[in-house]
Amino acid sequence: MGGSHEQADDPGRGGEFEKVDFGKTSADYRARRGRFDIVDVPARSYLMIDGHGDPNSAPEFAEAIAALYPVAYALKFHSKRELGRDYVVPPLEGLWWATDPDSFTTARDKSRWDWTLLLMIPDWLGAEDVEAAFGAVRAKRAVPGRIDDIRVAGLTEGRCVQTLHVGSFDDEAPVLEEMHQRFIPAHGLAMTGTHHEIYLSDFRRTAVQRLRTILRQPVGPASDPS
Repeated sequence: MGGSHEQADDPGRGGEFEKVDFGKTSADYRARRGRFDIVDVPARSYLMIDGHGDPNSAPEFAEAIAALYPVAYALKFHSKRELGRDYVVPPLEGLWWATDPDSFTTARDKSRWDWTLLLMIPDWLGAEDVEAAFGAVRAKRAVPGRIDDIRVAGLTEGRCVQTLHVGSFDDEAPVLEEMHQRFIPAHGLAMTGTHHEIYLSDFRRTAVQRLRTILRQPVGPASDPS
């Protein structure tokens, strides 16, 4: 599985490591407000779950979060207990798209959005570890309703442009317009993938004006007009 954290010495399963915080060890989990950075994102594997509609009102959005986190924490506890490798559960991430890209900027019509929520799986964990985590959650008395909708899949984004947005999600539109319409073309690039957000703040508990969100857009070389 893809990942960016490396250890100089790997004693294998059962070894002892310091607790890993990907927000500190992975450059692509950091961004700066007020500027756009071009970064290379490694291939990674994620717990993923899909949905459609306004995240503020669509019940399936909250149900998706309620399904992802128990599996993510079961995986963390499994890693610590069975492999001796502890880590901070990575931040929630989201892929967002719509048939009309203006739904994210000028139109801002959330009811037309499609999305995939993601939680990253550390690269030292394999399929058997993930299955053990699912088994632990299914063994509990209260099993998340959408647990069977979760899948494990890889995501390879490569070259990306990203920035840190601080504040309401509804205030992202001007930042995205600047990224899409000016910064990316000015650097000889074109958008190639799905709009990606990384939620450094827990938006269920953080004041709107203090929300910290990485806005990411995969890019590639712009086509030669000649």
